[in-house]
Amino acid sequence: MDVEELRSVPLFASLDHDAAMKLCKFLSIHDCQHSAVVFRANDPGDAMYWIELGKVRISITDADGHTVTLAELGAGDFFGEMAMLDGHGRSADATVIGDARLAKLTREDFLSFINSDPRITLEMLTALTRRLRRTDDLLRHRVSRNVNEEEAARLTLADRAADKIAEFGGSWKFIAFSVGFFLSWMALNTWLLFDKGFDPYPYVFLNLVLGIIVSLQAPIIIMSQNRQAEKDRLRSNLDYQLNLKNELLLSDIIHRLDELAKKMRE
Repeated sequence: MDVEELRSVPLFASLDHDAAMKLCKFLSIHDCQHSAVVFRANDPGDAMYWIELGKVRISITDADGHTVTLAELGAGDFFGEMAMLDGHGRSADATVIGDARLAKLTREDFLSFINSDPRITLEMLTALTRRLRRTDDLLRHRVSRNVNEEEAARLTLADRAADKIAEFGGSWKFIAFSVGFFLSWMALNTWLLFDKGFDPYPYVFLNLVLGIIVSLQAPIIIMSQNRQAEKDRLRSNLDYQLNLKNELLLSDIIHRLDELAKKMRE
């Protein structure tokens, strides 16, 4: 990777020519074949990578055993920086899509470089914040979908029936059916059957039927609404936990970068 390619990476766009030249000396180039695994979750975080050519998929495995793609990175993108900063295990899997060429920077070399150019600290913090926001949006969608799947798995036959009845009772189809039924009832008992109608005017039996329908429909609709409210509370609780986790993660990143800045000033 030459100086101009390195400075095209957003993380190092602010570096001058001399600083970029110095960083290039720390990089080692690796050619990777299709489907090659760069690292897996919980592997030691001893290096970060830049993509010179090709693509890399960043993914995790959720609690249900499904593979969730967090990002597909292309030329000029970087990854693996979080584990390299704190020295802990990797938080996701990185897999090459097609053939790729990666530039690798080890943790030891990175610390040596950052001591010589403190501006990289601010650039790293900005890049990490952007990536955290993208991950937060993705996880919000994922949590919402899991709530719906979990709720659907727990539905009983009575719950499904209540939802269907409540959905039909609040639609134009129900209104059209009701109007048609009432008109047919009145026409049948007033004009078609003449004096032999089973429910002559003022349609006492029709009023009884309507009263029974209303008395049954109201609790069914309330049951459906209560279940929807419970699902909303569950989703709100998961959103709160997600926001809290991201807040703690961002605070930890800022704390670690502050520690690096203090070491550079000493």
